[in-house]
Amino acid sequence: MSQTAGLLSGARQLPSPNVDERPPEEAVTLAVLHAISLPPEEFGGDAVERFFTNCLDCNAHQYFAQLRELRVSSHLFIRRDGEVIQFAPFDARAWHAGVSRWRGRERCNDFSVGIELEGSDQQPFSDAQYQRLASCLAELVARLPIADIAGHADIAPGRKTDPGPHFDWSRLQRELAAHLGQARAAALLAARRACA
Repeated sequence: MSQTAGLLSGARQLPSPNVDERPPEEAVTLAVLHAISLPPEEFGGDAVERFFTNCLDCNAHQYFAQLRELRVSSHLFIRRDGEVIQFAPFDARAWHAGVSRWRGRERCNDFSVGIELEGSDQQPFSDAQYQRLASCLAELVARLPIADIAGHADIAPGRKTDPGPHFDWSRLQRELAAHLGQARAAALLAARRACA
């Protein structure tokens, strides 16, 4: 995949240093959905962007102290208003999944794209986020051999809970169906429903 092919149309590019190469010949078959807000439950600031680019002032908020040594990233971050920021090209391995397992395979970062939604376990997501997420996923499915969409909680059960109880998987399927058709949208979420 060329560098241009690894970028999402319409996304603001903000490269993260927290990426590396995927294993040779590794196909991207999974999209993993996450939720993040920094500080927790606070939306609209630039702390997530700073965190993913190693520029977060860990003295700026008491919660940030626990993030000091962490080096993480995702491919995409979708804000509450639907803006999309891309931190890693899709042909690179972003550091979003941690210890994880999907369909019997470990190390989900090797074969997945990570999409962070600005949100939390405590609040619903916005209409703009569902719409933009569906359009991003439709573009990715058209360009990559993605077979499944799952949440971080699905690939790291007991360790992670995101995108959380307020994420509406049925709504995502409906939004995806508008882009991909009902059968394809349902198929992308079938394995996740089976393990939920």
